[in-house]
Amino acid sequence: MIQFEEKAESPRVNVGSQARAERLYWVSGTDNEVVARTAIEAFAPTVYDVYGDASIILWRQAVSCEPSGNSTDLWDVTVQYGIERPTDESQFNFEISVTSQRIFQSLATRRYAPIGEIAPDYKGAIGVTADSVEGCELSVPSYSFSEVHYVPNVIVSSGYKVTLGKLVGKTNNAPFKGWDTGEVLMVGASGTARPARGDWEIAYKFSARENVTNQSIGDITGIDIGGWEYVWVRYEDKEDQDAAALVRRPLAVYVEKVYRSGDFSALGIGT
Repeated sequence: MIQFEEKAESPRVNVGSQARAERLYWVSGTDNEVVARTAIEAFAPTVYDVYGDASIILWRQAVSCEPSGNSTDLWDVTVQYGIERPTDESQFNFEISVTSQRIFQSLATRRYAPIGEIAPDYKGAIGVTADSVEGCELSVPSYSFSEVHYVPNVIVSSGYKVTLGKLVGKTNNAPFKGWDTGEVLMVGASGTARPARGDWEIAYKFSARENVTNQSIGDITGIDIGGWEYVWVRYEDKEDQDAAALVRRPLAVYVEKVYRSGDFSALGIGT
Protein backbone atom coordinates (compact mmCIF):
# COMPACT_ATOMS: atom_id res chain seq x y z
CA MET A 1 0.00 0.00 0.00
CA ILE A 2 1.36 3.42 -0.94
CA GLN A 3 1.79 5.80 1.99
CA PHE A 4 2.58 9.51 2.20
CA GLU A 5 4.32 11.57 4.87
CA GLU A 6 5.12 15.27 4.70
CA LYS A 7 8.62 16.01 5.94
CA ALA A 8 9.25 18.07 9.07
CA GLU A 9 11.00 20.86 7.11
CA SER A 10 8.03 21.21 4.74
CA PRO A 11 6.81 23.59 3.47
CA ARG A 12 9.63 25.85 2.34
CA VAL A 13 8.15 29.21 1.36
CA ASN A 14 9.49 32.36 -0.29
CA VAL A 15 6.89 35.15 -0.41
CA GLY A 16 8.96 37.77 -2.20
CA SER A 17 7.91 39.50 -5.43
CA GLN A 18 7.79 36.06 -7.11
CA ALA A 19 6.24 33.89 -4.42
CA ARG A 20 7.36 30.27 -4.43
CA ALA A 21 6.89 27.27 -2.21
CA GLU A 22 7.98 23.65 -1.98
CA ARG A 23 6.22 20.86 -0.13
CA LEU A 24 8.39 17.86 0.66
CA TYR A 25 7.12 14.31 1.05
CA TRP A 26 8.18 10.73 1.63
CA VAL A 27 6.35 8.27 -0.58
CA SER A 28 6.64 4.59 0.22
CA GLY A 29 5.08 1.32 -0.83
CA THR A 30 6.19 1.07 -4.47
CA ASP A 31 9.44 0.50 -6.34
CA ASN A 32 8.07 2.12 -9.51
CA GLU A 33 8.86 5.81 -10.04
CA VAL A 34 5.88 6.34 -12.35
CA VAL A 35 3.53 4.87 -9.76
CA ALA A 36 5.08 7.00 -7.01
CA ARG A 37 4.83 10.16 -9.10
CA THR A 38 1.22 9.46 -10.15
CA ALA A 39 0.28 8.81 -6.53
CA ILE A 40 1.77 12.07 -5.26
CA GLU A 41 0.16 14.05 -8.09
CA ALA A 42 -3.20 12.73 -6.93
CA PHE A 43 -2.35 13.35 -3.25
CA ALA A 44 -0.62 16.75 -3.21
CA PRO A 45 -2.98 19.73 -3.53
CA THR A 46 -2.94 21.58 -6.84
CA VAL A 47 -3.49 24.89 -5.04
CA TYR A 48 -1.53 25.99 -1.97
CA ASP A 49 -2.99 28.71 0.27
CA VAL A 50 0.18 29.98 1.96
CA TYR A 51 -1.42 31.71 4.96
CA GLY A 52 -4.80 30.00 4.97
CA ASP A 53 -6.63 33.27 4.26
CA ALA A 54 -6.50 33.35 0.43
CA SER A 55 -4.09 36.33 0.52
CA ILE A 56 -1.37 34.38 -1.33
CA ILE A 57 -2.51 31.56 -3.60
CA LEU A 58 0.08 29.40 -5.36
CA TRP A 59 -0.48 26.75 -8.05
CA ARG A 60 1.35 23.49 -8.43
CA GLN A 61 4.07 23.80 -11.06
CA ALA A 62 6.11 20.58 -11.04
CA VAL A 63 6.73 17.33 -9.17
CA SER A 64 10.19 15.77 -8.81
CA CYS A 65 10.64 12.21 -7.54
CA GLU A 66 13.96 10.54 -6.62
CA PRO A 67 14.87 7.32 -4.82
CA SER A 68 15.66 7.79 -1.14
CA GLY A 69 19.04 6.28 -0.36
CA ASN A 70 19.36 2.59 -1.12
CA SER A 71 15.70 1.80 -0.49
CA THR A 72 13.76 0.37 -3.40
CA ASP A 73 10.33 1.47 -2.21
CA LEU A 74 10.96 4.90 -0.63
CA TRP A 75 11.01 8.13 -2.60
CA ASP A 76 11.98 11.74 -1.94
CA VAL A 77 9.33 13.93 -3.56
CA THR A 78 9.34 17.69 -4.00
CA VAL A 79 6.17 19.49 -5.14
CA GLN A 80 6.86 23.00 -6.40
CA TYR A 81 4.31 25.84 -6.28
CA GLY A 82 4.34 29.27 -7.89
CA ILE A 83 2.12 32.18 -8.83
CA GLU A 84 1.87 31.12 -12.47
CA ARG A 85 -1.23 29.17 -13.36
CA PRO A 86 -0.01 26.33 -15.60
CA THR A 87 -3.30 25.34 -17.22
CA ASP A 88 -6.92 26.36 -17.75
CA GLU A 89 -6.56 30.03 -18.61
CA SER A 90 -9.61 32.20 -18.22
CA GLN A 91 -12.02 32.33 -21.17
CA PHE A 92 -13.75 35.42 -22.50
CA ASN A 93 -16.80 35.46 -24.77
CA PHE A 94 -19.13 38.14 -26.08
CA GLU A 95 -22.19 38.42 -28.29
CA ILE A 96 -23.66 41.49 -29.95
CA SER A 97 -27.23 41.22 -31.22
CA VAL A 98 -30.49 43.15 -31.22
CA THR A 99 -33.53 42.83 -29.00
CA SER A 100 -37.05 44.15 -29.44
CA GLN A 101 -38.14 47.16 -27.42
CA ARG A 102 -41.23 49.37 -27.57
CA ILE A 103 -40.43 53.07 -27.78
CA PHE A 104 -42.75 56.05 -27.62
CA GLN A 105 -40.47 58.89 -28.69
CA SER A 106 -38.38 59.31 -31.84
CA LEU A 107 -34.98 60.94 -32.20
CA ALA A 108 -36.21 63.19 -35.02
CA THR A 109 -39.41 63.70 -37.02
CA ARG A 110 -40.18 64.77 -40.58
CA ARG A 111 -43.77 66.04 -40.94
CA TYR A 112 -45.82 66.11 -44.14
CA ALA A 113 -49.29 67.51 -44.74
CA PRO A 114 -51.51 68.40 -47.70
CA ILE A 115 -50.59 71.59 -49.54
CA GLY A 116 -51.78 74.56 -47.58
CA GLU A 117 -52.04 72.66 -44.31
CA ILE A 118 -49.63 72.08 -41.41
CA ALA A 119 -49.13 68.68 -39.80
CA PRO A 120 -49.60 68.83 -36.01
CA ASP A 121 -46.34 68.73 -34.07
CA TYR A 122 -46.38 65.94 -31.48
CA LYS A 123 -42.81 66.69 -30.34
CA GLY A 124 -41.53 63.24 -31.28
CA ALA A 125 -44.38 61.19 -29.83
CA ILE A 126 -44.98 58.08 -31.98
CA GLY A 127 -48.36 56.67 -32.97
CA VAL A 128 -50.51 59.38 -31.44
CA THR A 129 -54.25 58.72 -31.38
CA ALA A 130 -57.11 60.70 -29.90
CA ASP A 131 -56.53 59.29 -26.43
CA SER A 132 -53.14 57.53 -26.35
CA VAL A 133 -49.57 57.29 -27.62
CA GLU A 134 -49.10 53.80 -29.04
CA GLY A 135 -45.37 53.83 -29.81
CA CYS A 136 -43.67 51.22 -31.99
CA GLU A 137 -41.46 48.12 -31.74
CA LEU A 138 -37.79 48.80 -32.37
CA SER A 139 -34.72 46.55 -32.62
CA VAL A 140 -32.08 47.93 -30.25
CA PRO A 141 -28.46 46.80 -29.79
CA SER A 142 -27.80 44.24 -27.07
CA TYR A 143 -24.27 43.47 -25.85
CA SER A 144 -23.74 40.34 -23.74
CA PHE A 145 -20.46 38.92 -22.48
CA SER A 146 -19.27 36.15 -20.22
CA GLU A 147 -16.02 35.14 -18.56
CA VAL A 148 -14.96 31.71 -17.35
CA HIS A 149 -12.45 31.67 -14.50
CA TYR A 150 -10.83 28.85 -12.54
CA VAL A 151 -11.06 29.80 -8.88
CA PRO A 152 -9.30 27.93 -6.03
CA ASN A 153 -11.47 26.09 -3.50
CA VAL A 154 -10.19 28.31 -0.69
CA ILE A 155 -11.81 31.32 -2.36
CA VAL A 156 -15.13 29.70 -3.30
CA SER A 157 -16.47 29.66 0.24
CA SER A 158 -20.11 29.76 1.28
CA GLY A 159 -19.71 33.50 1.68
CA TYR A 160 -18.41 33.86 -1.87
CA LYS A 161 -21.38 31.91 -3.23
CA VAL A 162 -23.71 34.21 -1.29
CA THR A 163 -21.90 37.20 -2.78
CA LEU A 164 -22.52 35.83 -6.28
CA GLY A 165 -26.19 35.33 -5.50
CA LYS A 166 -26.55 38.87 -4.21
CA LEU A 167 -24.79 40.46 -7.21
CA VAL A 168 -26.89 38.73 -9.88
CA GLY A 169 -29.56 41.20 -11.00
CA LYS A 170 -27.51 44.25 -9.94
CA THR A 171 -25.63 46.88 -11.91
CA ASN A 172 -22.02 47.93 -11.43
CA ASN A 173 -21.45 50.71 -8.89
CA ALA A 174 -18.05 51.53 -10.45
CA PRO A 175 -16.46 51.20 -13.90
CA PHE A 176 -16.22 47.54 -14.91
CA LYS A 177 -14.55 45.83 -17.89
CA GLY A 178 -14.42 49.07 -19.86
CA TRP A 179 -18.04 50.07 -19.16
CA ASP A 180 -19.09 53.07 -17.09
CA THR A 181 -20.91 52.91 -13.77
CA GLY A 182 -24.46 51.61 -14.19
CA GLU A 183 -23.97 50.18 -17.69
CA VAL A 184 -23.41 46.50 -16.77
CA LEU A 185 -26.04 44.15 -15.37
CA MET A 186 -24.92 40.82 -13.93
CA VAL A 187 -27.40 38.32 -15.34
CA GLY A 188 -26.08 35.05 -13.98
CA ALA A 189 -23.28 32.81 -12.76
CA SER A 190 -22.72 29.07 -12.81
CA GLY A 191 -20.00 27.01 -11.19
CA THR A 192 -18.71 23.45 -11.28
CA ALA A 193 -16.33 22.00 -8.68
CA ARG A 194 -13.26 20.19 -9.99
CA PRO A 195 -12.00 18.12 -7.02
CA ALA A 196 -9.03 16.67 -8.88
CA ARG A 197 -7.70 20.20 -9.57
CA GLY A 198 -8.73 21.79 -6.29
CA ASP A 199 -10.73 24.57 -7.89
CA TRP A 200 -14.03 25.66 -9.43
CA GLU A 201 -14.85 26.50 -13.02
CA ILE A 202 -17.14 29.54 -12.77
CA ALA A 203 -18.87 31.32 -15.65
CA TYR A 204 -19.86 34.94 -14.98
CA LYS A 205 -22.50 36.38 -17.32
CA PHE A 206 -23.29 40.04 -18.01
CA SER A 207 -25.28 42.33 -20.29
CA ALA A 208 -24.36 45.93 -21.03
CA ARG A 209 -26.22 49.03 -22.18
CA GLU A 210 -24.79 52.48 -22.73
CA ASN A 211 -25.65 55.41 -20.48
CA VAL A 212 -26.88 58.47 -22.38
CA THR A 213 -26.76 62.10 -21.27
CA ASN A 214 -28.32 65.42 -22.21
CA GLN A 215 -31.20 63.88 -24.13
CA SER A 216 -34.31 65.74 -25.30
CA ILE A 217 -37.87 64.46 -25.33
CA GLY A 218 -40.26 66.96 -26.86
CA ASP A 219 -39.41 70.34 -25.38
CA ILE A 220 -37.87 68.74 -22.28
CA THR A 221 -34.05 68.83 -22.38
CA GLY A 222 -31.04 67.82 -20.30
CA ILE A 223 -32.27 64.28 -19.58
CA ASP A 224 -29.69 61.74 -18.33
CA ILE A 225 -30.63 58.06 -18.62
CA GLY A 226 -28.65 55.18 -17.13
CA GLY A 227 -28.23 52.10 -19.31
CA TRP A 228 -30.52 50.00 -17.11
CA GLU A 229 -32.90 52.74 -15.97
CA TYR A 230 -36.51 52.82 -17.17
CA VAL A 231 -37.93 55.91 -18.88
CA TRP A 232 -41.55 56.82 -19.27
CA VAL A 233 -43.32 59.93 -20.48
CA ARG A 234 -46.45 61.66 -19.23
CA TYR A 235 -48.41 63.28 -22.05
CA GLU A 236 -50.92 66.10 -22.08
CA ASP A 237 -53.32 67.56 -24.64
CA LYS A 238 -52.03 70.91 -25.82
CA GLU A 239 -53.04 73.25 -28.60
CA ASP A 240 -50.79 73.44 -31.65
CA GLN A 241 -51.54 76.98 -32.81
CA ASP A 242 -49.74 76.53 -36.14
CA ALA A 243 -51.87 73.52 -37.06
CA ALA A 244 -54.97 74.81 -35.22
CA ALA A 245 -55.32 71.40 -33.53
CA LEU A 246 -55.30 69.85 -30.08
CA VAL A 247 -52.33 67.45 -29.89
CA ARG A 248 -50.69 65.11 -27.40
CA ARG A 249 -47.27 66.27 -26.28
CA PRO A 250 -44.78 65.25 -23.57
CA LEU A 251 -45.60 66.94 -20.28
CA ALA A 252 -42.97 65.30 -18.08
CA VAL A 253 -40.26 62.64 -18.31
CA TYR A 254 -39.55 60.16 -15.51
CA VAL A 255 -36.29 58.21 -15.27
CA GLU A 256 -36.74 55.30 -12.88
CA LYS A 257 -33.94 53.37 -11.15
CA VAL A 258 -35.25 49.79 -11.23
CA TYR A 259 -32.07 47.77 -10.48
CA ARG A 260 -29.99 47.98 -7.32
CA SER A 261 -26.24 48.45 -7.75
CA GLY A 262 -23.46 46.28 -6.35
CA ASP A 263 -19.69 46.07 -5.94
CA PHE A 264 -18.48 43.87 -8.80
CA SER A 265 -14.92 43.95 -7.47
CA ALA A 266 -16.12 41.35 -4.94
CA LEU A 267 -16.21 38.85 -7.81
CA GLY A 268 -12.43 38.82 -7.87
CA ILE A 269 -12.19 38.75 -11.68
CA GLY A 270 -10.76 42.21 -12.21
CA THR A 271 -12.35 45.48 -13.16
